[in-house]
Amino acid sequence: MAWRIGPAYRGREPAANHDDFRAVVTAGPPPGLLALTGDRAVGWCQVTPRGAVPALDGPWRLRRVDDVPVWAISCFYVRKSHRRQGVASALVAAAVGHARAAGAPAVEAYPLDGAVSPSSTSTGYDSAFRRAGFTEVARRSPERPIMRLVLA
Repeated sequence: MAWRIGPAYRGREPAANHDDFRAVVTAGPPPGLLALTGDRAVGWCQVTPRGAVPALDGPWRLRRVDDVPVWAISCFYVRKSHRRQGVASALVAAAVGHARAAGAPAVEAYPLDGAVSPSSTSTGYDSAFRRAGFTEVARRSPERPIMRLVLA
């Protein structure tokens, strides 16, 4: 919910965030994808039209590059026991496929540059997106490129 409601997320009771996220899921469309090993969730990726995550329009470094109605890959979580095993890369590939099937003209991501910042802050690293064919379209701060994959 952090990208959906902005900085207020951190000050809220966890139950409020859970309830609000459940409402997002119930209302549809699906707000993201799960990576499963058997029946156990080992990863999560939020992928939606950019407009569904209004907090992206707040920080100056993430403001829109242009008027293309992109979909956004805005959040990752990979279970600690499954990190460095390709889960994030698999989620990126699945998110691209999901956005393509929904008719998105392009997909954007807002990862951190691993050479500049050691923390991915739940947005992933630029290297995973480069491997998936994304290119940098803007960089308004040293650590955070805006990366895009054109689908149309």
